[in-house]
Amino acid sequence: MPAENLNLGSLRLPRPALMGILNVTPDSFSDGGLNTQLDDALLAAETMVDEGADIIDVGGESTRPGAKAVGVDEELARVIPVVEGLRRRPDVMVSVDTSCPEVMTAAIDAGAVMINDVRALTRPGALEAVAERDVAVCLMHMRGSPDTMQREPHYQDVVQEVSRFLGQAIERCVNAGIDQRRVQVDPGFGFGKSLQHNLTLLSRLSTLHSLGCPVLVGVSRKSMFQQLLGRGVESRLAGTLSAGQMALDAGVSVLRVHDVAAHNDMRKLWCATGKLRRI
Repeated sequence: MPAENLNLGSLRLPRPALMGILNVTPDSFSDGGLNTQLDDALLAAETMVDEGADIIDVGGESTRPGAKAVGVDEELARVIPVVEGLRRRPDVMVSVDTSCPEVMTAAIDAGAVMINDVRALTRPGALEAVAERDVAVCLMHMRGSPDTMQREPHYQDVVQEVSRFLGQAIERCVNAGIDQRRVQVDPGFGFGKSLQHNLTLLSRLSTLHSLGCPVLVGVSRKSMFQQLLGRGVESRLAGTLSAGQMALDAGVSVLRVHDVAAHNDMRKLWCATGKLRRI
């Protein structure tokens, strides 16, 4: 493993880091319904940690294309018991994938060390919920909302527009009192993007470093691999690993993944050859 660390405020992760995806929802596109019971969710998270995950990202509301919103009480009921259960194991660091300020506050109180928001803290009260606590935050780009985002997405220059949006999101955070050193950014593969938009972003990921924040990428099992390779959800590992390696080559700091063990093997090889790649 690399000696270099990713420092996000008080949060320390190896660089590159693996974020294991733990959806406690009935309708997520890949693993919906698998971890709706608390014991199943805790076991899945502990397995991912044993396989090499550095942080577990718990989500209680699906953000797949066409997904409908859930109520605050339902999201709290899904997420908070899992966060509390995971924090009993000292080697598990927990992120919560939410756009809801009430869920952010409760999750942080329960022990979450990161907030991962697909809406980049744009909902009323979200900036304040994070600013008041010493946690890391991930700001993602999404055009539209989950129920509308894939309706003929259009950009003049997808990289430029995503970068501009994320730069403005960082500026809002700083103005709200959030130290930029706590912030990372996510270009939002598949969130209001066509296949060509996704491929363009992947090929030009390194340009996002100009924003001055670490970059997180989530391409795991995305529909882009069905469109490009003709693969169903359970057959997208090869495409995901290839895209993940391209992201690491571009200097990405965190990969958000379903298949932790396979990505950990890829990461070990990538790190072991790092010096040779620079010769």
